[in-house]
Amino acid sequence: ATSIAAALFGVDRRYVNKIMPLYSLSSSLIAMGMMLLMKSASSFAPHRLQFIRQMSRAVPSHHNPQRVNVRVYSSLDNNNLWYEPSLMDHMLFRINECNHVPNDINLVDFVVDGEKLGKMTPKVANRLCNTSPSIFQRGDSDSTLTLGKSAGDTPKSRTKAVASVMEELRDSGYITGWRDELYPVANNFDQVSSPVFLIERAAASLLGVMEYGVHINGLVMPEDDNQEVQMWMARRSKTKSKFPSFLDHIVAGGQPAGLTLMDNVIKECEEEAGIPEELTMRGIKPAGVISYESYGGRLKEEGEGVMNRVV
Repeated sequence: ATSIAAALFGVDRRYVNKIMPLYSLSSSLIAMGMMLLMKSASSFAPHRLQFIRQMSRAVPSHHNPQRVNVRVYSSLDNNNLWYEPSLMDHMLFRINECNHVPNDINLVDFVVDGEKLGKMTPKVANRLCNTSPSIFQRGDSDSTLTLGKSAGDTPKSRTKAVASVMEELRDSGYITGWRDELYPVANNFDQVSSPVFLIERAAASLLGVMEYGVHINGLVMPEDDNQEVQMWMARRSKTKSKFPSFLDHIVAGGQPAGLTLMDNVIKECEEEAGIPEELTMRGIKPAGVISYESYGGRLKEEGEGVMNRVV
């Protein structure tokens, strides 16, 4: 899933040092899934992460008159916190960049058992139908795509049928970045434990189905009033296929089938940041949910972009 933090901070990093205060920002704008609260950051690998300090709050005075700022309420305490308007505009601009679908594209609904599960362009729908006409078929109109009778009517049979098509597209080089990781296909998170079927992670955006994930912010809370909240930031590897070298959450990962949210949080913390389970369980707090959808990806031919729909 596209990283919100990379989209927010990756292009113009001058704004990173202007964040004031970070814990409200993470709660209000970029937190997704779970937030990791820490009293100490001594166990984190310093070569992988870096501190970004918040700026102190500007105090109005005769020489420093009050400016019109945006007030944001933080869920972490009962104080009203302040941001510079230019910073807030920049953050909203980056969020809108993630949440972008052009007005001049026609989209086909992917429908199974009368339920709309995804979105794609007509050319992508045609490619799926041409790859396997018995599994992917146009619905009652050209504006829908559905699964044929040969795909069966159970999650297991549908998973196997869809996988055969996606593996063929992988072998031809059309689908890249194969992960051997299955995502649940469901319209809301309450249904991921009993999905319509499962799909390879690299192929999920081809059908434009919802992708779920956990994004975690690592905050070091002050021990007294004279200290500031600090936030751990990771830098993505140069070899990443998406947003290489950009700043990122301390931990972020997709939600695979067969894992609970907490199991996934523990797994991702250990894999991505070397955070032991006991520290994760001691400090983890829910922060909220955000969603976005965008059109793009690696275009194979004109009109064959994919829909990324993320929660």
